[in-house]
Amino acid sequence: MEFVPTFQHMFGLGLPVLEKILRPILIYVFLIIGLRLAGKRELAQLNPFDLVVLLTLSNTVQNAIIGEDTSVIGGLIGATTLLLVNWLMVRSVHRSRWVNNLLGSKTDHLIQHGKINLALLKREDISNDELTEAAHKQGFTKLDEIEEATLDPNGNFFFVARPNSLAEKRQHELLTRLDQVTKEMTALRAEMARLNRGEKL
Repeated sequence: MEFVPTFQHMFGLGLPVLEKILRPILIYVFLIIGLRLAGKRELAQLNPFDLVVLLTLSNTVQNAIIGEDTSVIGGLIGATTLLLVNWLMVRSVHRSRWVNNLLGSKTDHLIQHGKINLALLKREDISNDELTEAAHKQGFTKLDEIEEATLDPNGNFFFVARPNSLAEKRQHELLTRLDQVTKEMTALRAEMARLNRGEKL
């Protein structure tokens, strides 16, 4: 019967359990350190190149994690190890300021009081065009409209509009809507006048 060899292939470990545990831990630690050293822009995915790097990382380290073992048990051990290490890391970051500072888990203030922090942009390897593009995704047309801009440790941008620019934007939207209503009213009056002429005829 071929059932027994198949069963052994699916559930029989091809590597020692200790090695199956150590492999994902080493890769996890390496990726955490590597992504922190690469900067928050990799997580922000500011251009297609950043996205390609993140997509190919998983394939690149796959063999290093599983080795030559493709068994179900081996996969479960590796997945459980990754989940456990990630849980411990998250708890450590939340509870230990030292770990938090070591991993660089702090928010960067790219724009403060309407002034761009060029030194910080250079350190994070973010160009003005990339920052402007990120602002466009949140409804801003130019950086002059922004009072505060931050980059979170997870790669998310957060923008705060200048009070005057926000008021101007709302005023522009209101005027646009009033203009649209006026055009609709004019068209409605013209239609009513046409109907009245038709009734008289």
